[in-house]
Amino acid sequence: MEMKETTRDPPGVHNLAFRNDNEHVDVINLKGLRDNSQRIKNSQNKKTVHTNQDERFNIEDYLHKTKNYSVDDKQPHFKGLLEKKYNEACEYCKEHKSRMQYGIYGILITAYLAGVIATCSLNFQRALPLFIVTVLAIFFICWDFLTTKYEERIALLFSPAETYFKKHWFWLKWALCVAFLITFIFWIIFDIAERGYQHLISFGGLLMYVFLLFIFSKYPNRIVWRPVFSGIAMQFLLGILVMRTSVGFDMFNWLGIQIQTFLEYADAGAKFVFGEKYRDHFFAFKVLPVLVFFSTVMSMLYHIGFMQWLVAKVGWTMQILMGTAPVESLVAAGNIFVGQTESPLMVRPYLPYITISEIHAIMTAGFSTIAGTVFGAYVSFGISPSHLLTASVMSAPASLATSKLFWPETEKPILTQRNDLQMIKSETKSMLEAALLGASSSIKLVANVLVNLISFLSLLAFMDSALSWVGDLFNYPQLNFEKICAYIFMPFSFMMGVDWEDCFIVAGLLGYKTFFNEFVAYERLSKLIHNREKGGKMYINGVKQYMTVRSEVIATYALCGFANFGSLGIVTGGLTSIAPSKQKEIAASGFRALIAGTVACFMTACVAGMLVIPDLEVPCHIFLGNAFNSTDFPANSTKLVECCQQLFTSINGSQEIFHGGNYTLSSWKGCCRILDQPALNCTSIFCCSKFQV
Repeated sequence: MEMKETTRDPPGVHNLAFRNDNEHVDVINLKGLRDNSQRIKNSQNKKTVHTNQDERFNIEDYLHKTKNYSVDDKQPHFKGLLEKKYNEACEYCKEHKSRMQYGIYGILITAYLAGVIATCSLNFQRALPLFIVTVLAIFFICWDFLTTKYEERIALLFSPAETYFKKHWFWLKWALCVAFLITFIFWIIFDIAERGYQHLISFGGLLMYVFLLFIFSKYPNRIVWRPVFSGIAMQFLLGILVMRTSVGFDMFNWLGIQIQTFLEYADAGAKFVFGEKYRDHFFAFKVLPVLVFFSTVMSMLYHIGFMQWLVAKVGWTMQILMGTAPVESLVAAGNIFVGQTESPLMVRPYLPYITISEIHAIMTAGFSTIAGTVFGAYVSFGISPSHLLTASVMSAPASLATSKLFWPETEKPILTQRNDLQMIKSETKSMLEAALLGASSSIKLVANVLVNLISFLSLLAFMDSALSWVGDLFNYPQLNFEKICAYIFMPFSFMMGVDWEDCFIVAGLLGYKTFFNEFVAYERLSKLIHNREKGGKMYINGVKQYMTVRSEVIATYALCGFANFGSLGIVTGGLTSIAPSKQKEIAASGFRALIAGTVACFMTACVAGMLVIPDLEVPCHIFLGNAFNSTDFPANSTKLVECCQQLFTSINGSQEIFHGGNYTLSSWKGCCRILDQPALNCTSIFCCSKFQV
């Protein structure tokens, strides 16, 4: 009975091989079943279910083989002419794959260059950014090609110069230092004579921070001064390029405008999801979508390898100029573009082999810069994108300088050559997958920012209320958290070069940034900037409503970093999860790295205070209003004279002056005293002023 049931076809199985050769299958099935029954008798400990599974597996395997044989017997495989040609074409493509790729690349590059030439011939001024980007791309492509293929020949070519510098480096080093020091002293003297003593205060603040780090250094006698001085020198060079040269200022200003324009495309998604009135809830529906959009773009750039290439170039530059280890240099460069926990992932395999000083440098770099994702959010607040970009770039070498000053290297690093490092590549398989990964990864960032702001602002409101209640007991109900922070950080803000009237406000912003986060501080700073742009009274009920442009710029640089107590836990936990073998070293150097990162931001603000010329970006009507609304009559300067000349040129020779518009009456009267204009114009101004009174 069992034999008859087992020889039946299983339900749902239709195989032509069984139908065409039934007798053969029956014999095989019977033989297989006898073998199975014999195995059951010989092994009493085995289960019946297991035997049935083996039986079914053997039958299915046999059916599969029989089917293949039957198909091959009935339908022999003959290659047609088309199939042969197809196989030949595939083999030819495999054989000449590299040549075909070069040919396609050549055609695309030729078409691109033809387009660039066409656009430049039509309107070179309009196509200038495209031309500059193309020239830079060609330069770096050629550079990478030559260094990769002819690295040994290039090193051999420059070996005599390298030998000469090594032989005479002791004297050359001191000669360069003396020349730089003399040049810097003369520059300080002439700059102070032209622009005032505030720049000297910023320079004194820079020296003060270096001295404090030296006094409280972990190993003062083991400090190597090359990273310190070269890091500060790189700060100065970048600052001079951006703030004191029209080319650098225009370049970074243009780049900031392009970034701001690019980030505004996030409004399309926010408008579609939240509706036409999405701006009514500015932060939730305007600022946070920028984080999502920028995170997506960064993930796509990481997928194509652009971010790795850019970070490698910046890290190599800092390693060569500062003499730092390759791991810490790459992480410091990466922190310009990505977050404090994402940047160490690029060198994750090498973290277990780094020294404690390198761990301290990695954490300091994370505290002293901001991530590219939150960069867009601060720009949407109304903060200058060019200053934010400059501050983040300047703080990268400053972080290595302060780190090597506060925790010097006492061990010999294992990884000393850049060639020993290979940055981790993106694991995404396509551009679409990278975009989806970047968008999904921003969920945690958006949620983190959102809940932190809700909790911190609520906690701040409670603290202000509690402090006001305590202050009311002593007849001082104005006491709040900002005032306490202002008194703590006021000396630091003054030594950065902030105007004395604005020191209290900037110190409060520094307190918000340190004890809460930079989001809260930049949100407060954006309100001050908007108040200044709207104009109006500077003081209301004895409270200053906005600051000078110089103070705003210095505050922008000082706040540009993740150095706060909340980030301390994030960095410590993130690095511990990446390199668990370095848990003790990470915990030991965390707080000192927080201090070093904070000082790095302050040093960047000092450099900005020494170099910033806010006149370059302030319209004449605002500049004249600020100049003549002060208590003291302003000293003559080139900007002041130019704006006054522009003011009187605007009347176009008319005998009457119509007051109002952008220029105030005090601006007209002040310019009359400076330029000594014809009596008709100035007399009409004074008469008009008497009539208004």
